[in-house]
Amino acid sequence: MLEMQKKLSKPFYAILSLPATAMGFALSIQIAALSWLMRTKFNLDLHEIGFVWAAGPLAGIIGQPIVGLISDNVWFWGGRRRPFILIGGTLAALMLFTLPNIGVISDFFGFSNIIIVAAFVALTLDLAINISFNPTRSIIADVTPGGVPRTKGYTWMQTISGSFGVLAYAIGAIFGNFFLIYFGVILVLAFSIIPMFFIKESKSLHKEQSEENITSSSTDWSQFLKLLFAHSFSWIGVQTMFVYMIGYVEQKLNPATNDETGQILSISFLILNAVGALLPVFVLEPITEKIGRVKTHLTAVAIMGIGYFGIVLFGNSSINVWLLMAVCGIGWAAIVSLPFAIMSEKVNKSKMGLFMGIFNLSVVLPQLLVSLVLGTFIQNAADKNIIFIISGTTLIVSSVLWLMVKDSPTIVSKDIKSNQVTKE
Repeated sequence: MLEMQKKLSKPFYAILSLPATAMGFALSIQIAALSWLMRTKFNLDLHEIGFVWAAGPLAGIIGQPIVGLISDNVWFWGGRRRPFILIGGTLAALMLFTLPNIGVISDFFGFSNIIIVAAFVALTLDLAINISFNPTRSIIADVTPGGVPRTKGYTWMQTISGSFGVLAYAIGAIFGNFFLIYFGVILVLAFSIIPMFFIKESKSLHKEQSEENITSSSTDWSQFLKLLFAHSFSWIGVQTMFVYMIGYVEQKLNPATNDETGQILSISFLILNAVGALLPVFVLEPITEKIGRVKTHLTAVAIMGIGYFGIVLFGNSSINVWLLMAVCGIGWAAIVSLPFAIMSEKVNKSKMGLFMGIFNLSVVLPQLLVSLVLGTFIQNAADKNIIFIISGTTLIVSSVLWLMVKDSPTIVSKDIKSNQVTKE
């Protein structure tokens, strides 16, 4: 074990975040380019785009729990999570390379319906991301003690991953989505492989923990299920925006060309991720130490909901949309960081991979709902403001549901004690 891992130094937190960053970057490319490609290159309707996006959640429902369960109980290639990160990262890079060549693949195999090939590529890409996403998040819990260090692990994960997400959308806005895709192939491969030389996993997940840390030897199912329910409503709102915002841009902002449509979307997601990247370490983490993680999270989610309604009321120009996307970024910063830390304290640590997979259902089931149910509804709606009305409503509901989730008493008391020591 390297000294930086023993000391839990900042360089170690940074390196620990890179595998999740690789998968986040691949997901950012998928968000930025998939709907755009399907709409502008293959002329699919919004509900057809929804069917393509449905492939990913289906992969997540099956892939994450299975991969999580297996990774909890195996050891090869010098690690528990390492093999799945290496395999998933390589496969994700390969599928990114395939993404802009869907038409060529369809012609080669003689498919008349492009949706079949697009769904297969999206399914394989998302399966690859899911193969790796679970282990990249589980490994953070495996190698950090509970409480503040683990919160720091996940906030660092989001800050670094979010920063590269910003880079992804910046590249898409400046150089175009095709350049972004091929750049992503290299980055995803590098960030999946190189960090594995610097992170040492333990063969046992049943290590003794000091009294200063939380003992996750059993699962609080009541709290875990409440957390899943609250988090799922957040993702209905987020996924509705990601998949169908192109319809809002086309109707309300009336871009002159397909490239301008892609640029507006790229800048929108760039701003969202810029705020989402900066806040976790520099803002959210200090706030959690004062008021707790749950209160911090539900407040941020509520602000995101308000931002969505702001787009409904004032999103009549790209500038206004971008400003309001910055507001929405406050909730995005919380959604992709704090729930992992909160959840990891409520489940059996020796089964972290399995519970990460189950936790992922609160993401993929809402994604499936959005893709298969809301697509036709939004396609037929005369006013595309409905996209952000749905998103805002579900985010506010999520914020209210988070009131049912409690912070660990140990976490709260420890943070209060830490603040008292600081004051003295």
